[in-house]
This record gives sequence, C-alpha cells and structure tokens, in this order.
Amino acid sequence: MATRETDNPRIRLASSGQVAVIEADKWVQGSFQLVVDGTPQSHVNVDDPTSLFFEYIQRIGHVIDEVRAPGEPITAVHLGAGALTLPRYIDATRPGSRQQVVELEKDLIDFVREHLPWSKRAAIRVRYGDAREVLGRFPAGLAGSVDLVVVDIFSGARTPAHVTSVEFYRQAAALLAPDGILVVNIADGPGLAFARGQAATVQDVLGHAAVLAEAQILKGRRFGNVVLIGSPSELPMHFIPRLLAGGPHPAKAVTGKELRQFVAGAAVVTDDTAVPSPTPAQTIFQLRSGK
Repeated sequence: MATRETDNPRIRLASSGQVAVIEADKWVQGSFQLVVDGTPQSHVNVDDPTSLFFEYIQRIGHVIDEVRAPGEPITAVHLGAGALTLPRYIDATRPGSRQQVVELEKDLIDFVREHLPWSKRAAIRVRYGDAREVLGRFPAGLAGSVDLVVVDIFSGARTPAHVTSVEFYRQAAALLAPDGILVVNIADGPGLAFARGQAATVQDVLGHAAVLAEAQILKGRRFGNVVLIGSPSELPMHFIPRLLAGGPHPAKAVTGKELRQFVAGAAVVTDDTAVPSPTPAQTIFQLRSGK
C-alpha cells in the first residue's frame, strides 16, 4: 500500500523490494518525478504531457515525431513503463494511437495510476511481466505491424542483462513493421563498451542503426544516456538533421561509416555473454538518501 512520508507518496514494490517515490518538481508546475531505489526514472508534466524533461527522453520524443506524418496515429510498444512519460506524449501528439506498455511491477503501475493518472481516453494497454516473457505472449496479429518499439528497461539504475542480447532484440524486432523503428535507451560511461556492444547487436538484428547523444558522452568523457535507433529498412537520413536541431544541444548523431568505427571491435551480445549495464556513480543519477 502506498503511504505518505514528507508529503511524497511512496511504496515498497513487492517484486523487487525497491522503494518508489513520487516527488513534485518545485520548478515546473504540474510536473512530478518518479524515483525508484534512489534513481530518477521518469519525469511527467501532467498538465502538459508534450513537455519532456530528461535529455534522452527529448531525443526519443524527436524520433517519435518523425516516425509518421505529424499527428498521424501509430502503433507503439513500450518495454519498460516508469510513469508512462512517452505513452502520454504519443497520446497527446498522435491522438488515436494504439499503445501496449510492458511493466514487470504491477504495483508500480497502480501507484502511478493513483497519483499521476493518464487520460482515460488514451488507448494504452498495460501488460505485466518480464519483457521477454510478455513479448512471447503478444497477439500474433501484432507481429510485423508495430511502428515504434521503445526499450527503456531498468532495474534501479541498471539494465538487466537478459534484455540486452541478440535473442532479445530478435523478439522485439519481430513486432516491427517493415519501416518500423526500434529505440533503445542505453546508460553507459567512459569508453562506452556497453553502448558499442548494444549498437553492434541491434545493427546485426535489424541491419540499420544510428546513435544519438550529447557530444561529450559520445566522446566517452562522462556517464550518460545514449539513444540507439534501429530499423529493418534504411533509416531516412533526412530526419537526422531535424533530430539534432531539436536539441538538447550539443547533440551528435553517429551513422554510416562513423557508426562502423563506433562499433569496431564490439562483439554482438548473446544470452551467454550478456551483462547488465554499468552502475553509475551515485552523484550522477542517484539521489542522496534522505532527499
């Protein structure tokens, strides 16, 4: 059951034992942050779902804007829910979209629904369970028809190993329409070994990939988020300048020859070789205890 402490709703999640807290954003009216196990997971503006706060979420939002013509409804699958920031964004910018959301922790969704409810008119269906297990239970008719698959799976501050492998990405890719787009949120640090392995794996599965991030992160100078894009069809390169122009700045896209150099030497990740994403320093993503 959710309880209040220092005016912030919180709950201990039954499956993981982690504590989820919803905190009001004191700088932006109508905005809230979902923090799980001390790590900020989602930022939601309930008054304006088109307002995206985290940099990597803004980059994914720009990709969503380019998936189809402006305002055109899409079919989307979200692996990892958080506070449903991106499903809310799609519903607001592409009314009539059909969306499936997969989340391991049912009590987290119930908690978010209670304190940060989304529009009742939104065609958002939530399925519960491990992402790989639920991928195997999707209706057969969904295969090959999905415009967008978003992979944003974290347990605390790390992505579990079993959702980083070529076997996992083949399952996710099977949902995509011939010109559908897979978007993956990756957290990595200096050297970007984990991100390079993920890029090599997605490119191996889908054939076409690109990487978006803040320039200093791509240079391997600090920990941060990398957005990986993949598609069974050649990515429409004309939208890359628009993705970069949309910010946040300074942004960089890695494609073509530069992408081949980026993944050079990185092995395709399999179930046998997969490892979780690196642990960030507490000062980067996590909040100090008691705050």
